[in-house]
Amino acid sequence: MSRAEVRVPGGRLLRSELALLFRRRRTLALLLALVAIPVLVAVAVELSSTPPGPGEGPPFLDQVTQSGAFVAATSLVVAVPFFIPVTVAVVAGDSFAGEANQGTLRYLLLAPAGRTRLLVVKGVAVAVFCFAAPAAMAVVGMAVGTALFGFGDAASLSGGVLDRWDVLARVALLAGYIGVAMLGLAAFGLFVSTLTDVPVGAMAATVVLAIAAQILGGLSQLDWLHPWLLTDTWLDFADLLRSPLVWDSFLANVWLQAGWVAVFGALAWARLTSKDVLS
Repeated sequence: MSRAEVRVPGGRLLRSELALLFRRRRTLALLLALVAIPVLVAVAVELSSTPPGPGEGPPFLDQVTQSGAFVAATSLVVAVPFFIPVTVAVVAGDSFAGEANQGTLRYLLLAPAGRTRLLVVKGVAVAVFCFAAPAAMAVVGMAVGTALFGFGDAASLSGGVLDRWDVLARVALLAGYIGVAMLGLAAFGLFVSTLTDVPVGAMAATVVLAIAAQILGGLSQLDWLHPWLLTDTWLDFADLLRSPLVWDSFLANVWLQAGWVAVFGALAWARLTSKDVLS
């Protein structure tokens, strides 16, 4: 991003940042890797000699043949623990560290757009990616699943029946839930990115946090810590597939991630506003 681009108003600056992010080959490669997951899931089920039975494989896999939309649901569940967090870590970790590594951060910090505005723009761009990643998987999963298995009604987790449009809405909610779940990790990655001019280091630190939090979340001896871990709500999306719809887990996810965003957003702001522009 050139210095001239930073002199434009916030809206144009954000559009410029989003265009830069989604034009990068690395970003496109990350999205292509993610959308390959639902394709693999659909092809694996299609080529299987017998349909998956209840409890076999990842959640919702046994419902794939009932409605192709569940290809998207299964793929999203598979991608939550590792694949989506890694892509978010790459994008967030590169946000400021990448600029510093290329020598352009000093110009961005000196520009009249202001450091706070720059942080907001970078943060919003990373947040957009957090939602774009699961959304891309959901769209490709539903398209491939519908092509192979059709798009019909399906059973909800509470035993009722979801019509095809309700299934579609629930998958969209699931993608949104995962987007929200990644915001805390993105905020941490953004903060770490302000501390270094080595993008790979910021990316690695963010991935390590995601993995470490999941390991700690699996230890019953640390039950007192679990509600504070950003990964605590990552897999609590079952309520979104019940009939009637229950919002408790979605709201809990929002509040947890909002806390992480507030803390690490504030730390990133404190670091960025005091950062030596010559560093």
